[in-house]
Order: sequence, then C-alpha cells, then structure tokens
Amino acid sequence: MYAADTTTLAAELIELEERYGAHNYHPLDVIIERASGSWVYDVDGKQYLDFLAAYSAVNQGHCHPAILKAMTEQAQRVTITSRAFRNDQLPLLYRDLHEIAGFEMALPMNSGVEAVETALKAARKWGETVKGIPSGQAEILVCSNNFHGRTISVVGFSSEPQYKAGFGPFPTGFGQIPFGDIAALRAAITPHTVAFLVEPVQGEAGIIVPPAGYLAEVSEICRANRVLLLCDEIQSGLGRTGKLFAFEHEGIRPDVCIIGKALSGGFYPVSAVLASREILSVFRPGDHGSTFGGNPLACAVARAALKVIVDENLPQRSAELGAYALARLRALKTPAIVEVRGKGLWIGIELNTPARPICEALQRRGVLCKETHDTVIRLAPPLTISREDLAWGLDQIEAELAAA
Repeated sequence: MYAADTTTLAAELIELEERYGAHNYHPLDVIIERASGSWVYDVDGKQYLDFLAAYSAVNQGHCHPAILKAMTEQAQRVTITSRAFRNDQLPLLYRDLHEIAGFEMALPMNSGVEAVETALKAARKWGETVKGIPSGQAEILVCSNNFHGRTISVVGFSSEPQYKAGFGPFPTGFGQIPFGDIAALRAAITPHTVAFLVEPVQGEAGIIVPPAGYLAEVSEICRANRVLLLCDEIQSGLGRTGKLFAFEHEGIRPDVCIIGKALSGGFYPVSAVLASREILSVFRPGDHGSTFGGNPLACAVARAALKVIVDENLPQRSAELGAYALARLRALKTPAIVEVRGKGLWIGIELNTPARPICEALQRRGVLCKETHDTVIRLAPPLTISREDLAWGLDQIEAELAAA
C-alpha cells in the first residue's frame, strides 16, 4: 500500500532537487504536497503518519486551523514593519510569553540558531558589563554531543567532526565538557566563566536524557559561581517532553531560556530568548537586531501557536501519550534494539545496526521518521496525535523491528 514514490512526477521533482539544490540533506524520497494534523500526503495521494513533526516544529499538528486563521488575518493587515517602527503585535507577544513562561523579558528572532547566537552575545556582554570579566576573556561552557545549530560559532564548539570539517577557523571562548557530568562542570568553571549552555535533553545526539537530578545540581553550581545557566529548549520546549519546558521536570528556572520551532506551530520561522531584565538589558539600540525579528506576522502566528499549546493542554498530552509509547517500545524483545529512551512524546530507539534502512521500511509501511547519528531512530509525533493513530504507528514500528 505504501510503496516509495516511483511516479513520473515524483521522479521529476527529485531529479530537479538533486540537480539544482545543494546536497546538505539526505531526505527520504517521499514528496509531500499537503498535510493535516498528524498526517501528510504525497504527490500520488498516499498518506503517511508523521512521526517526526518537523523536528518538533509542529507540536500543534500540521496546518492547525487556529494558527492558520491568525496567519491569514494578519497577512492581510501588515506583515513586516522592521524594528525601525513599532507594531501592534509585538507588545502582545511579549505579554503572552511573560504570562506563559514567567520570564521578565524576551528578545524575538527568526531561526533557532539566531536565538542561540543572541543568547551567547547576551551572556558575554553580561559577563563583561555586570560580572566584570575583562574584555575579550569571557568563556562559555557547552556539552559534548551538543546540537545548537549550524552557524560558524555554534559548529565550532560541536563535538561532531562532520559539523566542523572544512569550516574553520572558529571563534574562541568556548569550553566543552561531557553531558550529564556534574564533576566535569565543577572542574571547568573558572573566574572567567560567564555561562553554561545546555540542552535539558539532547535531541540530535539521539534523545539523550541526563541522570535524574542533573539539572538541579547544574542550577545550584551555576548560581553559586555566578554563572548564567542557558537552557536550549528549541526542540525540548513547548510541551515536547511532557512539561511546557524540559527544565521544569527538575523544578528549576534557568537564567536564559531559548525557544523556537513550535513557537510558530510550523507556519513561520519564529524564535526567542527569554531572560531576566538584568540580562537582556545589556543590549542597547544598535547592539543586536534582525530585520524580520519581531515582525507583526511572526508575532501573530506565535501568539496563536502558544494559545494552542495552552488551550489543548499539549504538555499533558505529551506526558500521557509518551508514557504509553515508551512502555510499548521498551516491552519489545528483539536483539536489534540496544536501548529505548525518551521523555514525553520524544523517543530515541538505539539499534545495533544502521537506522536508515528501518526508516525507509517504515516509510513503505506509511510511517515517517528519521535516523540520527546513524543508529538511532528519532520519534517525535505531533502532540495532537490521537491515541489510535499513535497506536497504529507503533504497530508498524514493532512489526518492522521484530523482523529486523
């Protein structure tokens, strides 16, 4: 029923993409032309259950009608003013973010990595102007196997050789420590350390969940040493792990929270840095900016996306459906599986063989997911998925892994 795309149209589109597009991705050969909720449809009309949700960008499901309505209505009014002028949506987004997340201030950007870069700049300037670090000597600690984006500075402090190969030289001022290692964090902090940037759950690395209590200890250590704790919640935040933010599982509040992806429900690139007034007030006019950051279309979309997360109680849905999915997958008895791990509706299945062939086989069964780090299948369905659809998708995964 679910054969790979072999029609003339599909083959033509693939050929055009391969000919004219840079080959910086290795997508599955399914040509999606429309989507709704948890389902996507290819150019032949075949339907597939989306178990990736655009890397958590569509936690609210594809083409959510409430977000679509907000976008189309705003697009007919005004889409962009630049920050040279004020607009009537940005103040409302600031208010909504404050009421939902509890941080004093926000700074909106577009892509996730732009928000990461913004947080890094804020931390460095805070270190110099508030903490008193000598100019040019601020250091930011990061974790091995991190993934915070693709800019030169971010790939420069990655531990993945491919992300760095051929792109140097890289900016300095970053130190790397093992993820989940409290002793390493304590040992790495110096008088010049201004911040520790961490994913509460490492997504690209294969849904790596740190030891229980790790973030709580991290928070205490950072506070004791006057080091800013920067939590990258671009993938883990906005309901994905069963809480609004993954850091809430340990009852902490970071100094800086970085969000993106589901902040727009997949309609438009929107990201933001959330922090205290002390931290974000280091920016003065001209220090930082973005032509599209905080534009009225983005703000209207983000406001609607946040409302859906709250109104439809998506964090709780993620907690409940994630527990169900994890229990089923952990009950599988097959030598192909090394480990099943996750938090909420965000699950990694580590195999002892390459994961790509399994993902391709699942595509033929009508389920779309993607490998990461060669041997891990990453599962992240929309948080709006029905229990029945989730169960059907898990049936396909169980059948395929049993045959592996």
